[in-house]
Amino acid sequence: MKKIEAIIKPFKLDEVKDALIEIGIGGMTVTEVKGFGQQKGHTEIYRGTEYVIDFLPKVKIEVVVKDDDVEKVIDVITKTAQTGRVGDGKIFVIPVEDVVRIRTGERGEVAV
Repeated sequence: MKKIEAIIKPFKLDEVKDALIEIGIGGMTVTEVKGFGQQKGHTEIYRGTEYVIDFLPKVKIEVVVKDDDVEKVIDVITKTAQTGRVGDGKIFVIPVEDVVRIRTGERGEVAV
């Protein structure tokens, strides 16, 4: 099993969520986050004073999938979240040793 973490632009969340549901992803965790990478941030002027906005709003989507589904999920997120501009985000793939469903005690892939 693998945990896929995708950091994307907030306005792409609904599109990505719908696309993941369409390919059979049954659950996900979504967190509002802030960060920067190549996009670096920008400056804004508020009441005549200039402010540097280092951390830009992003959304982190986390899903745990079977090894067989990893490439399909990456492909869907990439195609759906892509705008072609700097700051589209990143996808991280992390190995998962075990999953336990708290309600039933099921373990492994059946608990996903």
